[in-house]
Amino acid sequence: MSGPMQGIKVVEMGVWVAGPAAGGILADWGADVVKIEPPGVGDPGRTFARMLGGDLPFNPPFEMDNRGKRSVILDLGLSEGRELALELIDGADVFISNMRQTALARLGLDPVPLLKRNPRLVYGAISGYGFDGVDADKAAYDIAAYWARGGVAGALSPPGEAPPFQRGGMGDHAAGLSLAGGISAALFARERNGRGQLVSTSLLRQGIYTLAFDLSIVLRFGVNLGAADRTKMPNPSVNSYCDKEGRWFWIVGLDGDRHWPPLARAIGHPEWIDDPRFATVADRAANASELIARLDEIFATRSRNEWGAIFDAEQDLWWAPVQTPTEVVADPQARACGGWVDVPDGEATTTLPATPVDFEGTPWAPRSMAPEHGQHGDEILRELGRTDAEIEALRKSGALG
Repeated sequence: MSGPMQGIKVVEMGVWVAGPAAGGILADWGADVVKIEPPGVGDPGRTFARMLGGDLPFNPPFEMDNRGKRSVILDLGLSEGRELALELIDGADVFISNMRQTALARLGLDPVPLLKRNPRLVYGAISGYGFDGVDADKAAYDIAAYWARGGVAGALSPPGEAPPFQRGGMGDHAAGLSLAGGISAALFARERNGRGQLVSTSLLRQGIYTLAFDLSIVLRFGVNLGAADRTKMPNPSVNSYCDKEGRWFWIVGLDGDRHWPPLARAIGHPEWIDDPRFATVADRAANASELIARLDEIFATRSRNEWGAIFDAEQDLWWAPVQTPTEVVADPQARACGGWVDVPDGEATTTLPATPVDFEGTPWAPRSMAPEHGQHGDEILRELGRTDAEIEALRKSGALG
């Protein structure tokens, strides 16, 4: 094991993406994460492969968030199954779940009884809408609570147009990362005072934080920032443009006075630097539609690669390609920045996206691919002191899968 969480024991009852993402981050960081799954299909995230549209040999979304964990099947509808779960949690440092609190309470796995049983426990919870209010127990996926109700989709929707769909797990992964950070802080606090605590976040809260730039303006000034119209951007130096091959890129000249001159030189019009229509920030804003139209015409004359070489020759011209996921995978800088990790997979390795934090002094490395459903049940129960005969009896009773 490696990473800053080495020696930390985590019990996760996560479903789909958000809870498993939090547990997956801690597993990457070195924690021993035991994933409690129900009989049947287990975590419904195991069905992603079918949802992708075929009988696929691998389940990449599930593999991403569940690598390095151990899986045990417990039927929590049976008293013996619940007792095993409680025993596992009693010996854990952290418990994680994104199940609804009412469902957890029916099983005796809500925060109050667990923190009473294990005062050093850090209880990490992700909900849809928080623990209070009329919608506290409302069911939600991230496309509902984070993307739609959190305002992200609305802020990205031009007037009269349908809201865009989010990509899979966007809000879930953000919430999982937030919870992993909160759990880390709670473990640090426990080192000082010896006490665990409830740590919680919600998909709605994560959406609000994602949109905090806009929402802070609403709170202070009472106005919405409209969705961007690229043909009318008041600063044409911060805009997307298309090359002759239909490939897009962003110019990111946020500081107009600094970034306009190199852009004017790059497009072959240094005289525009002092042109009365474009000379100042205010001039470019007043004539934005005209300038953007001219830039569209110019950028349509070369390929993105050709423009990139020209842009890179200008020290203060900042830009980035608008890449497809396939292009991101092929981008050498994605590998250089640590964007991928090679996960041990039998005698070989499988490359998957890395979780986005590194530690120089306590580097982490993935231990294994996602577990099969119930793969480690016997191993985990032996660690609880059960004999092989007791394990077999629990399996016959249905408490253990």
